[in-house]
Amino acid sequence: MSKLEVLTPANSQLIFIDQQPQMAFGVQSIDRQTLKNNVVGLAKAARIFNVPTTITTVETESFSGNTFPELLAVYPENDILERTSMNSWDDQNVRDALAKNAADGRKKIVVSGLWTEVCNTTFALSALHDVPDYEIYMVADASGGTSLDAHKYAMDRMVQAGVIPVTWQQVLLEWQRDWARKETYDAVTTLVKEHSGAYGMGIDYAYTMVHGAEERVKHGKRIGPNPAK
Repeated sequence: MSKLEVLTPANSQLIFIDQQPQMAFGVQSIDRQTLKNNVVGLAKAARIFNVPTTITTVETESFSGNTFPELLAVYPENDILERTSMNSWDDQNVRDALAKNAADGRKKIVVSGLWTEVCNTTFALSALHDVPDYEIYMVADASGGTSLDAHKYAMDRMVQAGVIPVTWQQVLLEWQRDWARKETYDAVTTLVKEHSGAYGMGIDYAYTMVHGAEERVKHGKRIGPNPAK
């Protein structure tokens, strides 16, 4: 597999690392509400395209707390792989889950985790060291560090080691690739409306004002204008 080969639903798998409240409390590199929005958007994208997803956590009951409920709601049937090590690669259950998907040709591993400089970096470097056939795609805006510098230099270090930096929306649109793929078109545009900010607003505007579609929500009558005398 080549890094020049774009992400597809067939060659990818996804792992969420420690998307837990205590870890999020320490994030300073990105607004935490934006972080959660991006994490959940990425999760829903993987669900749309049936991309296998691993969820792993660290010290849930003693320190980090439960995984974001909005993330778990996307995968109510998924097992959660608990660890003690900050490095997910140290856990055999995580390795086995990734290897099972890789055996089906999914050697491009998309990663979203907290914190960038610890859990993400150690996992990425260790996985690439031990399994050179893997390719790691680090979702920069669905991950967070304890400072802007911590996130930036961790990303730089990983890129120097061969990790590919991406954003969650980039992953979504790479999986979709062609708007002629109608089987996922509606789900993708619905996801964009919910999680993609200005892009989603633009779709709503185009649908209603350009194409004449009905608004997404029902609301009260539009009254006025009625200039005051």
